[in-house]
Amino acid sequence: MRIIRYDDAGTIRWGVLGTDGTVRAADGDPWTGLRPGAGVGSVDQVRLRAPVTPSKILCVGRNYADHAAEFGNPVPEEPLIFLKPPSSIAGPGDEIVYPSLSGRLDPEAELVVVIGRAGRRIPAAEAMSHVYGYTIGNDVTARDLQKGDPQWTRGKGFDTFCPLGPWVETEFDPSDVLVTCTVNGEVRQSGSTRDFIFGIPALIAYVSAFATLVPGDVIMTGTPPGVRPVQPGDTITVSVGGLGELTNPVVAEKP
Repeated sequence: MRIIRYDDAGTIRWGVLGTDGTVRAADGDPWTGLRPGAGVGSVDQVRLRAPVTPSKILCVGRNYADHAAEFGNPVPEEPLIFLKPPSSIAGPGDEIVYPSLSGRLDPEAELVVVIGRAGRRIPAAEAMSHVYGYTIGNDVTARDLQKGDPQWTRGKGFDTFCPLGPWVETEFDPSDVLVTCTVNGEVRQSGSTRDFIFGIPALIAYVSAFATLVPGDVIMTGTPPGVRPVQPGDTITVSVGGLGELTNPVVAEKP
């Protein structure tokens, strides 16, 4: 089942996307139960928003060995975790704003895990029972600021630096899917989730050891190699095999 959030005359609503591309309005929420109702049109006729509103955006750095190597970094011995603020979330089609404080902006294509059941200190063997579904994410990074600061919050945390979408897929096997990033139609990044250094159960166990996970929280699982900068005017498309595509234009920050 594909779960969406969409704009209904200024009100953001939950919906269910059918296999024929038809959107049905839904009452309730994914965590306590959605009740699909009447159809509201095709997916091309509604304005999609980010499909989740997490309390926490937990991100994993250097989870592909080739990506660590391309920036001259060692492979971590345990997951390298950082946070993005919820204010960084953008939806499908939303603009990514290139901040005037930065001189290099990099997109990072990622598979995103959506938590559906709360837990703390979750054993890896039980971790997948806490997963609601999966979506696509772009860990936009002001690379010069990330490298210049002692921690990554500023370089990773600007408004619009976390596009998510276009939907949450509840029936999905994440074990061996292709994650790609194209810029203006040119493939930049490409890698398979089979090359994760730390798999999804291990990541859930690791982060839940220090932070209680609640429904709607997301874990961004890391980006494959091929990261290169973008400029205002570029269009970024992140895709995950079986999940679809997430496209966002880049614009310069207004004075």
